[in-house]
Amino acid sequence: MAEIKKITLQSGKIRYRAVVDAGHDENGKRVQITITRDTKTEVKAERSRIQHQRSSGSLILPNKITVGEWLDQWLEYKKRDVEETTIRTYRLALVHVRDRIGHVRLQELTEDQVQDCIDDIVTKGRRRGGEAGTRLAVSTAEGVLTRLREALKRAAVRKLIPESPAQFVRVSLADKKTDKRERPKVKPWTAVEVKLFIAGIERDRLYAPLLLSLMGLRPAEVVGIRWTDVDLKLATLETANTRTMIGNAKVLEKDTKTEAGERVLPLPGPVLEALKKFRSVQARERLAVGEGYTDSGYVVVDQLGVARNTRHLREHAYRLMSELDMRRVRLYDARHSCLSYLAVNGVPDVVLAAWAGHTNASFTKRKYVTVDVEDMRAAATTWDSFHGGDRKAPV
Repeated sequence: MAEIKKITLQSGKIRYRAVVDAGHDENGKRVQITITRDTKTEVKAERSRIQHQRSSGSLILPNKITVGEWLDQWLEYKKRDVEETTIRTYRLALVHVRDRIGHVRLQELTEDQVQDCIDDIVTKGRRRGGEAGTRLAVSTAEGVLTRLREALKRAAVRKLIPESPAQFVRVSLADKKTDKRERPKVKPWTAVEVKLFIAGIERDRLYAPLLLSLMGLRPAEVVGIRWTDVDLKLATLETANTRTMIGNAKVLEKDTKTEAGERVLPLPGPVLEALKKFRSVQARERLAVGEGYTDSGYVVVDQLGVARNTRHLREHAYRLMSELDMRRVRLYDARHSCLSYLAVNGVPDVVLAAWAGHTNASFTKRKYVTVDVEDMRAAATTWDSFHGGDRKAPV
């Protein structure tokens, strides 16, 4: 039992102190906690609390690590589980947290500080793409909060803190309403718009790769496809390779994001024919260029055979949208349009998720399926018959 000592401060005030053995830290170093209180009773109570928590495995040892230092450690830990591009996204998101509360000691961080941090990020978190210090999209702020929650939850698991102070923090309803009013969400193309785009680009050199985007593939999957992944006889396409952009400048080639992302898809007739024609176009280009042609093996290449990346494909698509005087949407949103069309037209959930490269069908429908007014025409027709079914013709 730790001895309780009586000490006299320079002011003459009497206090009581005891040193308690708290075990060892992660490095095996012995840890002792000094308790100083105004009375022996208070020292005994605190000593009992520490000894009980130590025996039960719930003791939180004092440490001086800051929020910023813990985020660095957490990002290193996450490298075991996620891709390099994802780690970069996490790091950029958490810059907002570092700027505001990175200096705060982890064990001193409160829920109010986290809430104030998130509120400030929403109202003046913009750093680029507009006036710095102005409102940041709520979706971006929620992404920051998600990463922070995950990091603090991990800190609690490691017994650096008793619990996460971010677990009940939310973006306010008022901020969500302001964001909805000031930043209307761009809707993916409707089925009619997709058909107009397809008709307008039929003579474009990259018609086949753009059709792959329109059938629901991710842009990184489209530019990562090699001709060896395409079976023109069986009319199938394997998505086993991606070419992702880091910082819109560096290309990272890797396998698919998840196991479900590595899939074999049947090729729709128009896409199959477009790929056959594109293969013939590339064969003619190879003959015309001769030794200067780069035989990269990729489907999406320029006239010299050099592989294109997602930025090239995106900019090419935007130019075509402009030429066709069509509403500009992200090429990635064509994926939403495709999956929405499949869902509305009765494709089973399990097939829809497999087509998208997901393991969870409910996630596919929640995240990617949008029902527009034209999709509901059949419901209106059904209502017509219900509304007038019992009405008798006037005599």
